Formats: sequence, C-alpha cells, structure tokens
Amino acid sequence: MVDITKIQIYPMTFDDLNMLKDNLKTDFDDFWSFEILREEIANTNSKYLVLSYDGQIVCFGGIKIILDEANLMNIVTKKQMRHNGFANFLLNELISISKKEKCSTITLEVNENNLSAINLYKKFGFIEVGRRKKYYRNGDTAILMTLNL
Repeated sequence: MVDITKIQIYPMTFDDLNMLKDNLKTDFDDFWSFEILREEIANTNSKYLVLSYDGQIVCFGGIKIILDEANLMNIVTKKQMRHNGFANFLLNELISISKKEKCSTITLEVNENNLSAINLYKKFGFIEVGRRKKYYRNGDTAILMTLNL
C-alpha cells in the first residue's frame, strides 16, 4: 500500500531528466526519448511534473498549452511501480494546472491497447472523440480523448 505522505509532486527540471537519462528506456517506456523530453521541458508552453515516492522518481508527465487548450503529452510510471495509483495523483495535478491556466479542454491520444491508461482517463471523465489509425510506430491506433474543464 502506498503511503501518500511519501509522495511529492513538483515541476520537472533538467536535473531530474538527467537522473532518468540512463534508465529512461529500460525503466519507463520507449516512446519518449531523452532529447524529446529535454525539448518539452525547455518549451515555455509545456508544464512537466515529476512524482517522487520516498525520494525516488516513479512517475512523470506533462501538458502542452496552446491557446485555451491543454494537450496531455504523456504520463508514464516506472514499470516496476505501476498499478499503485501514482498516475492518478499526477493526472489530478495536471488537470489542476490546466484549470489554473484557464484551459477549456484537455485532449490526449492513447494506444487502443493500453486499457489501464484508457480506464484511468475515463475515471477522470475523459471521453473518446475520435481515432487516429496507425498513429504509433508499431502501427497501433490511437484513441483521441477529451476532458471539458
């Protein structure tokens, strides 16, 4: 069981990213490279967060704000720490930031085979609004989901 007193959520820094660099592909997912994440953190329209548990980074994610819309770029939890609810905490915080930034919606793409993520987004009120065929490198379809704020 997760001890919520050991959870800290804070803006991602280049130091955080450098700490993850050597383990990014093995401990997390191979979808976002170090270089892409570095560009995202540097982008003034992006807001990236880290969730640490007991001093260890276990989850990170971010949004990109364009006009009055937020696009959820990613939420990824360390493979051996999944199914502990960390993504719930991080998504809740990203939604709060989107509201503070006066965004009207949050949109995202999620792999149609990622049932855990789809269920997480549905739990927060995201609804399916479309599909993008062959969106991912492996040819999988993405489900486009939106949350009205």
